[in-house]
Amino acid sequence: MTRFLPALFCLCAATLPSLIRAEAPRPNFIIINIDDLGYADIGPFGSTLNRTPNLDRMAAEGMKLKCHYAAPVCSPSRASLMTGCYPKRVLPIPSVLFPSAALGLNPKEETIAEVLKSAGYATMCIGKWHLGDQPEFLPTRQGFDHYFGLPYSNDMGLAAEGSKSNLDDPLPHPQPSKPGPMLDIGLGGNNQPPLPLLRDEKVVERLTARGQQTITQRYTEEAVQFIRDNKDRRFFLYLPPSAVHFPLYPGKAFHNKSKNGLYGDWVEECDWMVGQVIDTVRELKLDANTLILFTSDNGGTPRAVNAPLRGFKTTTWEGGMRVPTIAWWPGKIAAGTATDEITSMMDLLPTFAGLAGARLPERKIDGLDLWPLLSGKGEAKGPHEVFYFYRGLKLEAVRAGDWKLQIASGDPPRNPGPKQQKKQPPPGEPFPRLYNLKEDIGESKNVAAAHADIVSQLQDLANKMKDDLGLDGIGPGCREMGRVPNPQPLMSVDGVIRDGFQP
Repeated sequence: MTRFLPALFCLCAATLPSLIRAEAPRPNFIIINIDDLGYADIGPFGSTLNRTPNLDRMAAEGMKLKCHYAAPVCSPSRASLMTGCYPKRVLPIPSVLFPSAALGLNPKEETIAEVLKSAGYATMCIGKWHLGDQPEFLPTRQGFDHYFGLPYSNDMGLAAEGSKSNLDDPLPHPQPSKPGPMLDIGLGGNNQPPLPLLRDEKVVERLTARGQQTITQRYTEEAVQFIRDNKDRRFFLYLPPSAVHFPLYPGKAFHNKSKNGLYGDWVEECDWMVGQVIDTVRELKLDANTLILFTSDNGGTPRAVNAPLRGFKTTTWEGGMRVPTIAWWPGKIAAGTATDEITSMMDLLPTFAGLAGARLPERKIDGLDLWPLLSGKGEAKGPHEVFYFYRGLKLEAVRAGDWKLQIASGDPPRNPGPKQQKKQPPPGEPFPRLYNLKEDIGESKNVAAAHADIVSQLQDLANKMKDDLGLDGIGPGCREMGRVPNPQPLMSVDGVIRDGFQP
């Protein structure tokens, strides 16, 4: 029997403060946010290619969030995690930010780091930021006490220094930069500057191919040190490594060790990183009061395994936005549990705020408190009755319950491989397209013709966004991004570090 969908959903709950749980001690928080990891690239979500014993243990001791949504690409996903909002509300751009972008996450936005910092937490970001590389947009201006990492993706550098090719591939001969306009979203292609590794707000290193191969280990060491330094106070660690984003640079200890090539090598190094973090938390006897969340910023690329999901990164198919996620807190989150309820990146801020006894931002957020679900042994219902799938500025799908209505193209990336081409809808198949994700997680059977009532109700839900985020373009609920005049690279091609960024 078709599941009945209520005609109206309450969308105002996201603006209500989380309940302060006075009876529970305020936990530490750690988010490990892998880059471009596929849904089935780790053992707990079905991988048979990559060895992930630490993540296997983490899942056995915690809860798998089997329907956790990010965004189709990097910058929007990270904006959602930081602000508790749909990405389009706070970062209304078509895709991602690039080096020297005039735009970035508005400093007026209150991030998850600022929320926790206001409650007395020590905060640090270690890894890829990707929400603006100009001084006004860096993590240290968005609530983090300290930062160590790359301000954007590891492929946004010089080809001659390894940013456009994998480990083991020959480096191309130096090519002159191609002149091009300075766009609001930054510099692309061969016009990009060298990769700048930052410590707080200072460029401390020009990251070449050799540095790319050691960066995951260095991030791990920084994370372990931060935990040790703050073992006697409450802390929030945000750890988003460059792995496993192209170009692939697994460390020497993992190179050629997996049966899945460079990609598998780097996945396995990420698993080691998780193990180092959890082992440190256990060693310091912080495990009873530390919530660790492992996730990915978007779906995997075609080099990943997203089975049984359809599509890859950059799409609003499940494979583009549903990411492998594990929540771990011994004694508070029941071991060996899992949930199919809808959760998302934007839920982390209100969830952590509630557990920390911190106030929520004054600006509207869209995320909801997941703690009843996380603490309910997988039996509690999730807070989301409806979820919207945006790719850039365009609403492409809406979900309520088990039903997902695709109202615009959710096609995979350009030049899909043969396997993806076989999964495409027949030419001319009309929109909207309806899928029952409980029965058809791979979105292979369009059942719109048999469920006109469901299509109508979901279309009504989609139309409700016209007066908020909009169906395409900038809607009235989209907030102004940060903008700086005359943005400049943090480091020039000849190695000169920008004024104000001297090490």
